[in-house]
Amino acid sequence: MHKIACHECDLVHDIPPMPERAAARCVRCGSILFRSRKNSIDRTLAWTLAGLVLYGIAVSYPFLTMKSGSIAQQTSLLSGVEQLYNQKNVALATLVLLTVVLLPLIQLLSLVYIFIPLKFNLRGRFAIPVFRLLGQIRPWSMMEIYMLGILVSIVKLAKMATIVPGLAVIAFSLLIFVLTFALSAVDHHMVWERLEKDL
Repeated sequence: MHKIACHECDLVHDIPPMPERAAARCVRCGSILFRSRKNSIDRTLAWTLAGLVLYGIAVSYPFLTMKSGSIAQQTSLLSGVEQLYNQKNVALATLVLLTVVLLPLIQLLSLVYIFIPLKFNLRGRFAIPVFRLLGQIRPWSMMEIYMLGILVSIVKLAKMATIVPGLAVIAFSLLIFVLTFALSAVDHHMVWERLEKDL
């Protein structure tokens, strides 16, 4: 038996052990306190490891190749940031680097750091602050917006040159979904319960 406060009305509840895929509701306002997820640790780790592979491909391989006659120019995820910096768009380059390159990597590494020890009934030394950080940076990951900008650019540049999507575009597109699935597989209630068990 443990206590949890309603996120809507702050009523504190005593919650007994819950079966998988069950949901607890507030007795006062009816809001969902939490939902337990089946095989949360295994599913989160599976999506996260797949995400790390896709991330490695996305930052290592060519993103787009622009061909105009006999001239071909390749771009990568990191070279796009570099070009923005070279064009004196330092703020935009920093924003893209943080939201598209660094934050997704931090999210993936944070999930690995938290869930691999949990898989073996252990707890990383800094698991609690890392899990808090994971919740704080989630809204700042903007891969979807970046991908939308790439698609708009492809449509506009298609009249001037032939655009050939690279392997990194496919990996980056899949990474958006895989990271979303990894984060949605996290059972926050279970994680906090396991992390606080040894406190």
